[in-house]
Formats: sequence, C-alpha cells, structure tokens
Amino acid sequence: MLPSYLTVKEYGEHEIVIEKSRFIAHISRAKTEEEAQEFIQTIKKKHWNATHNCSAYLIGENDHIQKANDDGEPSGTAGVPILEVLKKRKLKDTVVVITRYFGGIKLGAGGLIRAYGKSTSEGLNAIGIVERKLMRVMHTKVDYTWLGKLENELRSSIYTIREIHYLDKVEVETFVEESETEAFSSWMIELTNGQCEISQGMQLYLEKEI
Repeated sequence: MLPSYLTVKEYGEHEIVIEKSRFIAHISRAKTEEEAQEFIQTIKKKHWNATHNCSAYLIGENDHIQKANDDGEPSGTAGVPILEVLKKRKLKDTVVVITRYFGGIKLGAGGLIRAYGKSTSEGLNAIGIVERKLMRVMHTKVDYTWLGKLENELRSSIYTIREIHYLDKVEVETFVEESETEAFSSWMIELTNGQCEISQGMQLYLEKEI
C-alpha cells in the first residue's frame, strides 16, 4: 500500500464548448480495469448519440494499467491527451470519458489535442483532487471523566478523530501517521496521567482535498 497518492475526489461531470463542439468530461475513480471499462460503457450508453466518447484511465500503485481510446477521432488526438493530463497531475485509479458532440467546425489534429487536454484539466479542476494518506487507526479507551479534555486536545491537534464509541468506557478512534504512533501513545498517556488503554487498529486511507 502506498504511503500516499492523489486521485479524483468523486464522480463528476463538467462541460465546455470549443468552436461550437460540446466537450463533456465524465470523471470517476476506478480501482480495477473492469471498473474503468464498466464506467466507459455506462457513459457510452448514456451518450449513444454523441459523435465520440473518448477515454483514458490510469490504474495501480505503479500505474501499470494505462489505456487510451480515441473512439473514432484521428489517432493520438483524444485518448492520449486525456491520459497525459492524468499523468501530469500524478493521479492514480482514475478514469475519464470525454463526450464530444460535433458542432460543425473541424479543429484539426492540434486543435483536438488541445481540446481534449483542456476538457480533462478543467473537469479535474471542477470536480476536485484529493490526497489519500495511509494512516493507522489508534484506539484510546478512557473513563468518561477524561472525554472532554481528550476530545478538546485532539480536535486542536494535528490528529483527526475518526469515531467515538460510548461503551462501558469511552473509546476514541484517531487517525495517526505510522511514524507518529509512538509519539501519539506517549501524548495520550501524559494527557490522562496514564489512565488510558491504547491499542493499534487497522490501516486506512484518510482523504484530504488539495
């Protein structure tokens, strides 16, 4: 698992018009090639009457799955420019389909490359990018008398509370960077005068919009 990586925030669409042609960017996450292909087919069915539905995706920790499809546009003028934007932005597990409705004015090879690149870039800007950082979930159990202090300190710290469980004792789940787990444990012990139980939980990605 990567310590951190960038990907698109969520599914979204963004439309621009260039020389009377409509370019609609459809952008989503895809963790597998199957997911990416399903997404592409879904968009193609939705926009079955479009002139082109060009696509590209970049998947895997080492970007080992890369595909680009021009869908009838001149070779190298659509899919590759989309893919190049994903690479330039250093995005992972991302699929893009650019739907084009031809407006009657030919753009030429250079114009098409710029149009598909611009549509992808503006779509990403509109939908948003997140950094996914691998974190350790730390579990801290304390008596209820410590909850107010603990919660206040955590909310004003560098750490992020994931969840609070109200059981016999209160249990606070906190996202902590792997390199910070010992420092976090020491801080919790100090804050509670040693009256806490600390354990390490699973590793999860925490998302932050950039």
